[in-house]
Order: sequence, then C-alpha cells, then structure tokens
Amino acid sequence: MADVAKYLEDVKKYAPACDEVAVEGIVKYLGIALRNRDSSLVSASDPSELARVREKFLQKKLELTDAEDVLDAAVKEVVDRMKADRTKERVTVYYLLAEKYGKLALFHPKKK
Repeated sequence: MADVAKYLEDVKKYAPACDEVAVEGIVKYLGIALRNRDSSLVSASDPSELARVREKFLQKKLELTDAEDVLDAAVKEVVDRMKADRTKERVTVYYLLAEKYGKLALFHPKKK
C-alpha cells in the first residue's frame, strides 16, 4: 500500500484534526493510481481533469446529485484552498471534498 504517512502529512496542512482512518481509506480506494506520480496529483489547470474529479469521485463514489456547476464550484473551492501547493495530492483533494460533503465515513472499513 502507498505510504499513508506521506498523505496524512499533506492532508493535515488543510485539516489539522483530520480523520486518519478516512485518509487511509482514500489511499486504499485510489490504490494503484497512487503509484504513478502523474495520476497521484490533480491538475487544477486542466478542465478535463477537474471534470473527472466531479464525475468519478463526487458523482460516482460519493453519489452526489447536485448540479454539475455546483459540484464544479466545490472542486474549484478545494483547489483554490490548496493554491499555495504547486502540486495537489489527489488524496488531499478527495479528502477535502469528502469532508465538505460529510462523506468521510464512506472510507471507513465496513463493519462485519
């Protein structure tokens, strides 16, 4: 599994009291995508990348049904919040979006 500590450190820059179990769950969810430097980052200047975050993460994984422009505004809000970082870790972007929508529990292990 990817180095969770590295991602935790990045998430804590924006959410100091972050849900560490949810961060682990997001790392697990992203899995193999984190092995490739390019796919482990979100390109905030690429409209197709931002649309992919909306479609694959917000609409599909988080099952949000808000209008696309509302979801796009949420993605923009998160990447703007991270503007001090030249590279935007996908784990951190996804964490902040899941936190915004109260969906962090989706990334906790399922109880048996």
